[in-house]
Amino acid sequence: MKDPTSRSAPVWTPALESEQLKKLLVLLRDGRKLLGILRSFDQFANAVLESACERAIVGDLYCDIPLGLYIIRGENVVLIGELDVDKEELPPHMTRVSEAEIRRAQKAERDSTDLKGSMRKRMEFLDMD
Repeated sequence: MKDPTSRSAPVWTPALESEQLKKLLVLLRDGRKLLGILRSFDQFANAVLESACERAIVGDLYCDIPLGLYIIRGENVVLIGELDVDKEELPPHMTRVSEAEIRRAQKAERDSTDLKGSMRKRMEFLDMD
């Protein structure tokens, strides 16, 4: 008879098992892109990335913001893909900038989007449908 207090071993996701110790790109539900080395994961796609960084991209500017050891809740994961460390990850026209510069560019992009949205709302009365 089986002991009711014993627990079965966790069910590991075979597809991710082969990706351990490889550099990955993880796309999150909120649009953020994380890069790092997969150290651990579970059946819910919760993952631990080592040497993780967030890649922020605005137009032709980008910045890798260091995060260190990073835990990702599986429900936030949209896509996981392996990065080829031998190939260039970004097109040559992209320019690497500092974290402060990318934050300013993100704020300017957000402000521009907010302004477009507010202008669209103000002009809705002109819609002649």
